[in-house]
Amino acid sequence: MQADARAPHFVRSFERGLAVIRCFDAGHPVRTLSEVAQTCDLTRAAARRLLLTLADLGYVHQDGRHFRLTPRVLELGYSYLSSYTLPEIAEPHLEQLVARIRESSSLCVLDGDDIVYVARVPTRRIMTASITVGTRFPAHVTSVGRVILAHLPETESEQLLDRADLKPLTARTLTTQAALRGELHRVRAQGYALVDQELEEGLRSVAAPVRDRDGTVVAAVNIAVHAGRHTVDAVRRDLLPPLRATAAAIEADLRMAPAHRP
Repeated sequence: MQADARAPHFVRSFERGLAVIRCFDAGHPVRTLSEVAQTCDLTRAAARRLLLTLADLGYVHQDGRHFRLTPRVLELGYSYLSSYTLPEIAEPHLEQLVARIRESSSLCVLDGDDIVYVARVPTRRIMTASITVGTRFPAHVTSVGRVILAHLPETESEQLLDRADLKPLTARTLTTQAALRGELHRVRAQGYALVDQELEEGLRSVAAPVRDRDGTVVAAVNIAVHAGRHTVDAVRRDLLPPLRATAAAIEADLRMAPAHRP
C-alpha cells in the first residue's frame, strides 16, 4: 500500500518501529545504526530515535555502535500464541506423532503470502533450514502452504500466485503459475501435499490440512524428512497415514475447544 493510500488512522511511526524490529533476523542478529537505516529506508536520525526508544522499552540492547534484540521481543509473539487455541491443542498430538515416527513435525498457518510455524516438535537431526516457531517461508513452495492454498477460494489463491516470487530455490522448484496451479488442483483432490526438495535440496515434506468446526482449512500439519532416509514412496506409505491421523485428532480437539481465533 502506498503512503498516500494510507487510512486516516494509520500511524506511520508505529509501522517504522515494527520494521526496525523485523530487520533483525537469523542472518543479521546484530546491526549498526547505518544498517538499520538502510534496511528500513529511514534517515539515520529516524532510525536512531526508534532504536533508542526500543532500547528504553527493553526490546533492543545497545553495545557501542551495535544493536541487537533482547529476549523481551518474545513477549510480542507470546501474546499471540497464548491467545490462540490451535497451537496448544496441536502440540501434544505433534509430540505423539514425533515419538512414533522419529521425524520432525510442525503446525503452520497462512499469514499473507507466507506460512508461519506456530507449533513445532523437532528431532535431534539437523537440517540446513533452521526452523522454529515464528519461522516463515513462501507458501507456494512448501507442503503446508500448498495444502492451505489448495483449499482457499480460487480468487484468493490466484491472487497469491500472481504476487508470488517464482524464482527457483532448487533445481526442482516449480517456477510457473501453470505448474503450481496444476499442483494445487492435485493437492485438493488427493487431500495432502508432498514437496520433494523444492524448498531445500535433500528435504522432503508431506502435509495434511487441519479444519475447524465449520470445515474450513485453518492450518496444516507436516512431517519433514531428509531425502536420504525416506523415498517419496516411503513418505506416502509410512508417514502419510499417521500424519492424517494426527490432523484428524487435532480437528477433533479443535471442535471441542472455544471458537477458533485467527
